[in-house]
Amino acid sequence: MDPGSDPPFWAAAWPGGQALARYVLDHPAVVAGRTVLDLGAGSGLVAVAALLAGAARVVASDVDPFGRAAVGVNAEANGVGPVDVAGDLLDGEPDDAVDVVLAGDVCYDREMSARVLPFLGKAWLGGAAVYLGDPGRPYVPKEGLVEVATFDVPDTEGPQVRRTTVWRLP
Repeated sequence: MDPGSDPPFWAAAWPGGQALARYVLDHPAVVAGRTVLDLGAGSGLVAVAALLAGAARVVASDVDPFGRAAVGVNAEANGVGPVDVAGDLLDGEPDDAVDVVLAGDVCYDREMSARVLPFLGKAWLGGAAVYLGDPGRPYVPKEGLVEVATFDVPDTEGPQVRRTTVWRLP
């Protein structure tokens, strides 16, 4: 890769993931002793934070095989693990064993939002606590979401800082 080129999408710490990771580290009771799904895990930032906060088990799901490979490397580098790694889960049913779903910056376009939002709704209906980290993307419906925290985080698309919200399904 050219040193001046952008990193692959899964390697960037997207604002929604940064906010979720901070929220989980600040509020470990959200995940402590629970089974957590990091949906759209990228390189595993939120998965690592969940393990550092005391999650009993973490599944990290991402569509990119290089991102999935990076999850284990990042968990090991941070002295946590293991992390169960899975590919694209959105076309299936959420696992009933998952207690908490953490989804950082997954509603970045209309197509992905159309796949993610029904999955999150099914997980919530199945009894999981669902948290969504979002830096104000236009495809996140604010109706029915409860704001639990707001953070100013560095943006992956430039030197600016983005106000990013952690939402919870009620």
